[in-house]
Amino acid sequence: MIAKLRSWKVSFCEINMVQLQKPWVATVQRVVLVIAIALSVLVFQTFMLSSRTALSSPFRAFSDPETEGRSSLSTVSSYRSLSVGELSLLSDPRNSTGTSPVDVRTGEDDMLDDDEDDIDLGEDEEPESEFSFDLGNGVILKKVRDPNGGFIKLEKVVDPNYFPSTEKVGEPAPGYSFSSDGKHNAPLVSDQIKNFHNESVSSVAVSSPLDSHATDPLVDLSTNTSDPISTVTTSTPSSVEQATKIVSSSIKQSTETLPKDSAQLAGKSTSYNSFGGNYTPKRRKNKRRAMPPLSMSEMNSLLLKNHASYRAMRPRWSSAHDQNIIAARAQIENAPISKNDQELYEPAFRNLSMFKRSYELMESTLKVYVYKEGGRPIFHQPVLKGIYASEGWFMKLMKRNRHLTVKDPRNANMFYIPFSSRFLEFALYVPDSHNKKNLVQYLQGYMDMIAAKYPFWNRTGGADHFAAACHDWAPYETRHTMDSSIRALCNADLHEGFRVGKDVSLPETLVLSPKNPLRELGGNPASERSILAFFAGNMHGKLRPILLQHWENKDPDMKIFGPMPPGVNNKKTYIQFMKTSKYCICPRGYEVNSPRIVESIFYECVPVIISDNYVPPLFEVLNWEAFSVIVPEADVPRLKEILMSIPLNKYLLLQKGVRKVQKHFLWHNTPVKYDLFHMILHSIWFNRVFTIRAR
Repeated sequence: MIAKLRSWKVSFCEINMVQLQKPWVATVQRVVLVIAIALSVLVFQTFMLSSRTALSSPFRAFSDPETEGRSSLSTVSSYRSLSVGELSLLSDPRNSTGTSPVDVRTGEDDMLDDDEDDIDLGEDEEPESEFSFDLGNGVILKKVRDPNGGFIKLEKVVDPNYFPSTEKVGEPAPGYSFSSDGKHNAPLVSDQIKNFHNESVSSVAVSSPLDSHATDPLVDLSTNTSDPISTVTTSTPSSVEQATKIVSSSIKQSTETLPKDSAQLAGKSTSYNSFGGNYTPKRRKNKRRAMPPLSMSEMNSLLLKNHASYRAMRPRWSSAHDQNIIAARAQIENAPISKNDQELYEPAFRNLSMFKRSYELMESTLKVYVYKEGGRPIFHQPVLKGIYASEGWFMKLMKRNRHLTVKDPRNANMFYIPFSSRFLEFALYVPDSHNKKNLVQYLQGYMDMIAAKYPFWNRTGGADHFAAACHDWAPYETRHTMDSSIRALCNADLHEGFRVGKDVSLPETLVLSPKNPLRELGGNPASERSILAFFAGNMHGKLRPILLQHWENKDPDMKIFGPMPPGVNNKKTYIQFMKTSKYCICPRGYEVNSPRIVESIFYECVPVIISDNYVPPLFEVLNWEAFSVIVPEADVPRLKEILMSIPLNKYLLLQKGVRKVQKHFLWHNTPVKYDLFHMILHSIWFNRVFTIRAR
């Protein structure tokens, strides 16, 4: 009997212990499950964000442009691996079927100084040759023939056969070497989490840090097929509530931090580099430091000071080419006095004798190697029409010049980087993203490749390299990537880091007809110019509204207008105003540069430059006070008073100076001596001569 009582007591205790353990075990299981879900969500979120910035293979985009011209297939394949985040820049054979082009370009008034220009190509381009540059979302750059002008240009067109892909993020698209190609609409993280919770958790097994007495650290939950969230919320311990809050917080954070669509992600994700570089732009707390406007005399002094004090990096090893350039400097500084020159107008030059000797030495000494790497359109594709045409015409003529260029880079003493800042913006900038870092990273990747492939960049730190870029953003794009190189920039703003004496102020030229860039050249003689001053244009920036506020419809001698209505007749009216005005007002827009300066010279109207701290074009050699009027921005209310105070004989000298320097600002399909191509190249050469250092 006693044995039976003892047996019953033991059985009763074991039953009670089992019953006491069940709630505790269930609670541990629920807590472990919640922690596992929280960790899974965090891991999943990290994977999603990293997969969306997957990079393509770095160097397949660099194809030989000459090979591109011969084979359309090589062009397509060369772009197949080029992508930037969610923005695909590839030629996808699925989206490049023949379609009728539909122009989908949006207005770019916030970027352009004047009306938007077309992207016109050279006359040697063939529209039938295969060319496509995928911008994502079914939009591609494609060659089309302009029905009005007959020349070839690039436009953004839509493929009506385009359908968004349903591939999940992380799955490589066919024909691509990265996880997401930008055209594929990836599901949001919130949708992925929703799908995750609706799936079975039969294969989930996690360790419980709370169950210190468990003999097996893995708790099998294979029998649980219900929603894990609903399972854990049936219990109310504080640890379970805390774990549930972690899951909710993770879900909320993942849905808030991820952009709502692929285009937004492409605009905000900038931790990528299509060419494999790892460049991260330095953040500047004060991008535009307060800087008082410099007078022309102060700017002249700055040029002399920089030529005397600034020196490029000392070469890592010596070269005979360096010695030739150093010897050229000595000859320029001791140039023989030039008198009664019939080709050049002496008052328009700082030192005519030095310029002539320097120009002669440039023709005999300068040898340029043009890098062949880089795919079109960002590289080797000139823009020949519109307000950014300077960089395109310089690229076209530089590559064709057999006298100045060499095929073997070892024979060169300077190196040209043939990129288009206009195409860099046109192809890579995500509209309304207000983010240009991906443009910088793209260019930096290219420069990293050049430095890795050739020894020349590393020898001088890029001091013997140069580029010509006319887009407003070019100073930002090249600020770090080409900081030591010679940059020919239209936006020659001292605020933006332009270095007088090293960098070159590139003339911004508005080319209306690529086949005939000299069309409408010239204007009325000084005696037949009845209008005192003329301006018409868009209200870009802060200065132009002030100009109109003071002078629009206020004085019959001051023909100051807003934007001219579109149309051929109004274009002719605009040109006629310039041909019949004494002074043409050239105020800054959003940036300091304006095509009106060269336009004025083109139509023989004295330019009135109103743009503080703007370095005028070809400043190294030209004396702008001999053929222009420079007015501080603060003196706009006194504009007529300033112009009327100029004596007639002074105006006649200014107008004569405009006519004499006109030939230095003209493009020719076949370059001629002292024309704009040679003047730009000479300024690059001149600054290299005065900044070079010997080993």
